[in-house]
Amino acid sequence: MTNIYFVRHAQSDTTVQDDSSRPLTKKGMEDCALVTQYLLDKGIAVVASSPYKRSRATVNGIAQAMGLEILCMDGFAERRISDGWIDDFASYAQRQWSDFSYKLSNGESLKEVQLRNINALNDLLERHVNQNIAVGTHGTALSTIIHFYNKSFNYDHFRKIVDLMPWIVLFTFDGRQCISMKSINVFQHRQIL
Repeated sequence: MTNIYFVRHAQSDTTVQDDSSRPLTKKGMEDCALVTQYLLDKGIAVVASSPYKRSRATVNGIAQAMGLEILCMDGFAERRISDGWIDDFASYAQRQWSDFSYKLSNGESLKEVQLRNINALNDLLERHVNQNIAVGTHGTALSTIIHFYNKSFNYDHFRKIVDLMPWIVLFTFDGRQCISMKSINVFQHRQIL
């Protein structure tokens, strides 16, 4: 079996509008320790990530702890919305979830994001059979992967995870067949000192 721990990035600084270079907030940086702590005993053999700064930063701790380089994969990048900033993100997201082909000029549809992410996932599955893998990712990208394997995952589910950062979803695969998905809230695994 291949276990892939998709790690939705920790809280990012939304005052930085450039999507690829948006850093984590101070809280986000602190919360990365929860991700590392949770993954430490999972036998992680590969760490991959979206090339975006916030995703790489979120899985950097586990990569360092395991002595691994982060494999940056463009296929796991977040959805490209358009050339500008969207003020009413909720309405835009709802429209995309109701029509997987909807996109703005120079943006991506959820269907395109899903295809790109599934292709990257299949590449990992082929190259790292029966290994435990951590992947730094994004809320929308991860949601389209979940939707690929569970068509009932919809906008209402997406809305519930919008502010859940970081968040881990464990996918277990037999070859390319997804045999289970498990949502993990790293805040529930916090050690009490």
